[in-house]
Amino acid sequence: MSDELVPADQSHLRASDADRERIAQVLHKATAEGRLDIHELDERLAAVYAAKTYGELAPITADLVLSGLPQPPAVPQHQPAVSDRIGGEPGSAVSIAFWSGVNRRGQWVVPRVHNAVAIMGGIEIDLTHASFAEAEVTISVFAFWGGVEIRVPDDINVKVDGFGFMGAFEDRAPGRRHIPGAPTVRITGLAIMGGVEVKGPKRKKSSILRELLD
Repeated sequence: MSDELVPADQSHLRASDADRERIAQVLHKATAEGRLDIHELDERLAAVYAAKTYGELAPITADLVLSGLPQPPAVPQHQPAVSDRIGGEPGSAVSIAFWSGVNRRGQWVVPRVHNAVAIMGGIEIDLTHASFAEAEVTISVFAFWGGVEIRVPDDINVKVDGFGFMGAFEDRAPGRRHIPGAPTVRITGLAIMGGVEVKGPKRKKSSILRELLD
């Protein structure tokens, strides 16, 4: 199930009859120990049996959760699902283009650190269908009189912090939102009299037209 379908705040989830009975036990025990009087007990019991969600139950015993008392049901905490793109046997740790060109695309597993070196050559790295050996990986780039293009899909997190000297190290896919549980790719390095470009996914012409019209 995607993160968009599982909200982080789950206090709205429905409580069961057993959950309400556990809260009622807390209230009865608190009354027996003198923490509540009869009128307070009646008021809180009415609220318990009228409650439909965990969020409505939680405040009723917020001042009564003490040692020796049965504990009310905890509100489930959302844990982001781990992406199925994380894991696998790491692929090559190096892409080198010296007076030549290298294309790395398709289904491959990006290792913890992948070094891309382009000297008077060009490298294209496409992460669209890639997996990642670890939750966070680094692509370290060195371009000297050469060029490196890295294409990143929308369902991963990307950090770009490279530097260009008489060259350019450009992030052309800014504005991405953070995706909990998704792999993170850090793209760093140096471009000397060369260029490094980080681009978003290739889009069909129909998709581009729709974006322009929206």
